[in-house]
Amino acid sequence: MTVPPPIVAPSILAADFARLAEEVRAVENAADWLHVDVMDNHFVPNLTIGLPVVQSLRAATELPFDVHLMIEDPRRWAPGYADAGAYNVTFHAEACDDPVALAKDLRSAGAKAGLAIDRDTPIEPYLELLPSFDTLLIMTIKAGFGGQRFIPQLLDKVRTARRHVDAGHLELRIEVDGGIAADTIAQASEAGADAFVAGTAVYGADDPAEAVRKLRALAERAASGA
Repeated sequence: MTVPPPIVAPSILAADFARLAEEVRAVENAADWLHVDVMDNHFVPNLTIGLPVVQSLRAATELPFDVHLMIEDPRRWAPGYADAGAYNVTFHAEACDDPVALAKDLRSAGAKAGLAIDRDTPIEPYLELLPSFDTLLIMTIKAGFGGQRFIPQLLDKVRTARRHVDAGHLELRIEVDGGIAADTIAQASEAGADAFVAGTAVYGADDPAEAVRKLRALAERAASGA
C-alpha cells in the first residue's frame, strides 16, 4: 500500500494562551493540522478551551483543525465542532456508547471522524469499527495533561492497528498523542503511526515552525526505513 506522507499537528495545549492567534500563525507555514485539545474537567481532570475559542481561532488561520474531545457526552458536543469548521473531530471510545453513530453524525456535518483510545483501554474491541472512521488516535500517555513522558509500550496498540488497517486496506490515519518529540517520533513512525501530535516539542522550541519541519523529517526517514 502507498503510505501517505506523515502529518504533524502542533498542539496548542502547549502554546501561550494569551497569544493564541500569534502562536497558531507561528506554525502556519509548517504544520499540516492544528491539534486542539478540549477538556471538560469531568472525563479528564483538567479544563482547557471550548467551542467559542475554536470558533474564534477558525477565523485566524487556514490550518485544518484536528479537534480532540476529552469530554463526557461527545454526542451532545461533537457536531458543534464540525459545524464550527473543524477538519477532524476525535472523541474518546470510553465516553461514547455508540461510536459509529456519532462518526456518521460528524461526517454528515462535514468533518472527518476520529476515534481516540486512552492509555488503559485495549484496542482490540474497536478494530472492527475502524471502517467508520477517518482517524484513530492512540494515546501514548494518559489523556488529560500535556508534558507527560512518552510510554513506548503503548506503541503495541499502534502496531496492532497498523496490521489491521493494512490487512483491510482501510483509508485511516493512525495518530499518536503524548510525549511526541525528536527522540520519540521515529519509534512511533516505525510502529505504524502516520500522524503525530506534538505540543511542548513545538511550542517549547525557539522556532516552532522549524521544530515542526524537523519532526516531519524524522518521521519520514523512519517510515522509509532510512
